[in-house]
Order: sequence, then structure tokens, then C-alpha cells
Amino acid sequence: MRIGVLGAGQLGRMLALAGYPLAKTFVFYDMSGSPSAGLGEVIIDREGKYLDDFLSRVDRVTYEFEHLPVDVAEKLAKEKPVHPCPRALQVCQNREAEKTLFGELGIPTPQWKIADSAESLKAAAKSLGCPVVAKSNTEGYDGKGQAVLKSPEDAEAAWESIGHPRLMVEKFVEFSREVSIIAVRGEDGQLAFYPISENVHHEGILRYAIAPAPKLEKHVQEDAERYIKALLNELGYVGVLTLELFETAHGLVANEMAPRVHNSGHWTIEGAMTSQFENHIRAVSGHPLGSVECRGLSCMINIIGEHGNVERLLELPYAHVHLYNKGERAGRKLGHVNVLADSYEELVWRVRNCVQFLPGSPEFSSSLHSNRIA
Repeated sequence: MRIGVLGAGQLGRMLALAGYPLAKTFVFYDMSGSPSAGLGEVIIDREGKYLDDFLSRVDRVTYEFEHLPVDVAEKLAKEKPVHPCPRALQVCQNREAEKTLFGELGIPTPQWKIADSAESLKAAAKSLGCPVVAKSNTEGYDGKGQAVLKSPEDAEAAWESIGHPRLMVEKFVEFSREVSIIAVRGEDGQLAFYPISENVHHEGILRYAIAPAPKLEKHVQEDAERYIKALLNELGYVGVLTLELFETAHGLVANEMAPRVHNSGHWTIEGAMTSQFENHIRAVSGHPLGSVECRGLSCMINIIGEHGNVERLLELPYAHVHLYNKGERAGRKLGHVNVLADSYEELVWRVRNCVQFLPGSPEFSSSLHSNRIA
């Protein structure tokens, strides 16, 4: 089976690496002009001239990046199966549509309003009560296109800094930690849920994901599964879906969804019986889903900006290094390291040993609230 992937970054690379053992071949369609997958066939098409050529080379289509034109996905879906469905793209690209759908499905969200001017942003901040977070209604990711307003008087500066004509304004959520759940749905409706991971961000970028999230109450996992199941079924979804959440004193609050394999699920490559990447390929190919059972406790460490001392990392018997074949650049995801252990104490010790070889990584124990896991 020939699988077409819209996008040609590291997620597409890992999808292909998971699909080759299942006798899949891959064609990447890149609209950015800077592909980094580094394998398979790549079609670079900034102007959309070669879409029909791409379509003729594949049996099914998926994507590794949600910020792509919905009309491209819709055009492809008229000719070949496209998973996940274009509607999922449409929803996740528009924060207002996303939050509205969450509300319709009974998924808790922060209080929110829409602003279309500096004046309406100020009014929204007053109405919701500061602090609030203002986000571009479309096109934001990895902390880009966002501003925190500590006072309504910050509205004009925030409006100028974001530079977007329509903003989602959310009341700040008092949360104990950020978490996510990754689930997969097959063509036949079969569902599988990975355990919730605890995610630590620094400067708007994910740095660590630990799974299963330590000291997680059973009902929290059940709530997350119920929320993401509602999304999967409502959208008639096929493939991997990620739901990012805040854990609060009153339960989970949804932040946003990502209709693709996700950075917070990279731990599954070594940490689960079937990785998120293989399960996505299984789902979009019409195969049965694989087991999502954990192989132990895991922590994924992102390699950001600089590669660090990779040779020393490779010396560590518990460090599984994944590099994306990218050049160094501030804030850029260059790879990740997966660490497995049998206890959280052992996991903390092993991750600390890895982090010393990664310049710029935030300190591990304070970031992961070691009092919760040690």
C-alpha cells in the first residue's frame, strides 16, 4: 500500500519508519519548500501544481501537520481515502470552532470570548477577569501567536504583538499540571487509548512527557477517555487524535486537540507495545489496532536548539536517541530521547543523567514537580 503524507517533517519521518515493517511505501507532499523527513519520495510543491501527480502515486492519504489548506484535503478526499477527515482539520485550525465543538460534546473548557479589535480584547479581559490568555484564532502553535494579559490595560500591546484579526480570549486556568491523552480509532470504529502523559513546557515548547502520568487518579483517565471518545465518534475519525488538557482541582479542562500523531506521544516508540506511529498507520490502512499497553514507565525528553553531546547519550544503556536530521536553530525540535524505568525514582535518576548532556534543557526535578513522583 502506498501512503501519501501531507507534510514532510519529523512526524512524517517517524510515521514512515513505523510503516515500512508493514510493507507500506510513502510519498510526502511538502508545501513549505523545506522538507526534513529524509526518506521516502518527496514532492515539493509550493504552488499546488503537482497535487494530481501526488494523488496518482498513492492509495491513501494522511497528514503530519494540521496547518495546511483544508481545501487541499477536501480535493484529495474526493478521489482517495483521506484520514483523518478534512473536517477534523477544519475544526482544529479554528479555535472558536474547536471550543464550540468541545462545548457541544460536554468537554469542559476555560471561559472564553472572541475579540476582533484591541477595544473588544480589552472588553473581553474585563468581562472574563484577568489574567487572560489571548491567542490567534488560527495559525498558532508551540506558543506562537499568544499573549498573557495581566490587566485590561495590556490589551493594546497584546493586540499589536499578536497581529491577528481575530483572537480567542480565555480566562486563565489554575492548573496543577498539563497533560494529554492520545487515542486511535480504526476504520471499523475500534478504539484504543494510551495512558495520560504529564507534559512540561518551557518557553511554549514541550520539553518532557512522562507516562503514565504519576499519581493520576483512575477517574481522571476515565474522564479523558470519555472526552476524546466523544470527539473521535463525532468526527467519524480514523487515526491518532491528541487532546491536550489542564488538570485542575475541579477536574480536567480541555486546551486544544491535534488531529495527528503528537510530540507528547513520542514515548510510545519504546514505551508501548505499539507506538502511536504504528497505530496511526494501522488505522489509516484499515488494519486492526495494536496493543497500547505500556512496557514500563517512560519519559520523553525533547532535544531543542542544540544537539548536545549525542555520543555521551548513546553510551547510556537506557537512553533511546531519535534524531530528525535537522540543523541546529534556536527553538527547533532536533530529536528526542526516550527513557524507560521500572519506578518513578529510577526514571528521575536516569532522566537527570541524560539531561546533563543536553544544553538548554530546563532542570528536570523542579519541572516535573519531583515531590509528586519521587
